[in-house]
Amino acid sequence: MSNATQTMSPDKLGDLIAKARKAGADHADAVHVTGKSSSVSWRLGKLEDIERSENSDLGLRVIIGKNQAIVSSSDMSDLALDQLVTRCIEMAKNTPEDPYCGLADKEKLAFGDIADLDLFDDYELDEEALKSMAGEAEAHALQIDGITNSEGAGASASKGYITLANSDGFVGHYGSSNFSCSISVSAGQGTTMQRDYDWTSRRHFEDLESPYKIAEEAARRTLKKMNPKKAATCQVPVVYDPRVSQTLIGHLAGAINGAAIARGTSFLLEMMEQQVFGNNINIIDNPHVLRGPSSKPFDGEGVRNAPLDIIKDGILQNWLLDSASGRQLNLASNGRASRGTSSPPSPSSSNLYMAPGNISPKQLLSDIKDGFYVTELIGSSVNGITGDYSRGASGFWIENGELTYPVNEITIAGNLKDMYLSLSAADDLEIKYGTDAPTIRIEKMMIAGS
Repeated sequence: MSNATQTMSPDKLGDLIAKARKAGADHADAVHVTGKSSSVSWRLGKLEDIERSENSDLGLRVIIGKNQAIVSSSDMSDLALDQLVTRCIEMAKNTPEDPYCGLADKEKLAFGDIADLDLFDDYELDEEALKSMAGEAEAHALQIDGITNSEGAGASASKGYITLANSDGFVGHYGSSNFSCSISVSAGQGTTMQRDYDWTSRRHFEDLESPYKIAEEAARRTLKKMNPKKAATCQVPVVYDPRVSQTLIGHLAGAINGAAIARGTSFLLEMMEQQVFGNNINIIDNPHVLRGPSSKPFDGEGVRNAPLDIIKDGILQNWLLDSASGRQLNLASNGRASRGTSSPPSPSSSNLYMAPGNISPKQLLSDIKDGFYVTELIGSSVNGITGDYSRGASGFWIENGELTYPVNEITIAGNLKDMYLSLSAADDLEIKYGTDAPTIRIEKMMIAGS
C-alpha cells in the first residue's frame, strides 16, 4: 500500500480540530478518506482499458452556534490545512442557521474498542492478475454453445482507509478492501439478440466466485432469454428474482430515511409501529456483518452502531436516523449517519436485508397457475410520497408453478404499500449488494403487455 493510501495521523487530525477551535469554532470534526484502486476492461481477447487511481481527501466541518460549514481538500500540507481552517470558519460565519446541526451526543460515540468486521484484505492483485481474471471469464463464456459475442469483461481491486475525529475526543479508523470480476455476453443476431451478465464482488479475494462460474451464469441467463414472447395485460402474482428483489428493499430504505420523514416526503410517514408487511416478514439493518459489503464499525459521526430491527413481524420499528434528523424528529440517532468529505452527515442504511422465509423458491411458485417471474427491471417510476410503483420488466411466464417461456417489453405496476402487505419471502437470501432480499412474491400486480 502506498503512502497515498495510509491513514492520516490521529494526532494531525487532532491538531487540525484544535486549530479550528482556536480560530473560533465551538465544535469541529474531520474525516480523512484514502484509497487506491486498479481496474481493467477486456473484450474479445484484448485489453480495452486500464484505470488506476489514488486519492487522499480531507473534509473539515466547523460549527459556530447554529451555523456550520464543510470544506474539503486533497492538499495535506501544513499551509493548505491552515487555509482550510480559515475558509471553513469564514464560511460558517456567513451561512444560514441550521437549528439541528451539531456533533453527535458524546455519550453515543464509539469510544474504546470498535468491532473488528474483517473488512480489509491486504492481498495484492497486480494488473496482470486482473487481466487474467477478466480474460478467463470471457474466454470461458465464449466457449459455451449458443453464445455469439462478448459485451466485455472486467476486474478490479481497491483498498482504502477512513479516519474520523471530532472535538469531543473521538478518533476512529478502519480499512476496507474490495475485489470484483464481471462479464456480459450476448446470444443470437440482430433483432433476436439477447444479453445478460453476472458478477462477483467481495471484501476478501478468497471469497470471490471464480471467473468460470460467473461466465457460466452469464451464459445461462442469456440463453434462457432467447425467443421471448409478449404477455397480455392482466393481473397476476409477480415473483422477483433475488437479483431484482433487493430493489423493493431499496424503496423501503428511502421511505424510512430520517431526512425524508423530517421533510414529510415518505409514503410511510404515519406508519411507525403500524403493520407495513405481513406478520412473517422481518427486515434488519446490520452494520456488523462480517466482511459485509456495507459494514462499518461506527457511523459517519462516530456513533456506536449495532444491528437494528426495521420491520419486526411486519410492523415498522425504526427510522434510519443520524443526529440532525433525530433532533428534528425529537428522537436519538441510531447510528445511521453516512458522510463524505464535502457534505454534512446524512442518514443511510448499511447492510439492509429481509430475513429469509421458511420455504424454497420452488415452493413459493408452486401454486401459481399464471404469473410473472421478474429477472430484470428497466427504468423507474416510483413515487416516494404516494408509493405508486411502475417499472419496465422482463423475465419468464409462470404456468402451473413452473417457469416457461421468456417474456419482455412489459410494465409491472402497483402501490408499494399494497405490495408490501401481500409480500412473501423464500429462504434463499444472500447478502451481496448491501441491500438484499431473497426471492419475493407479490400476490397481485398489474401487468401491461400487448
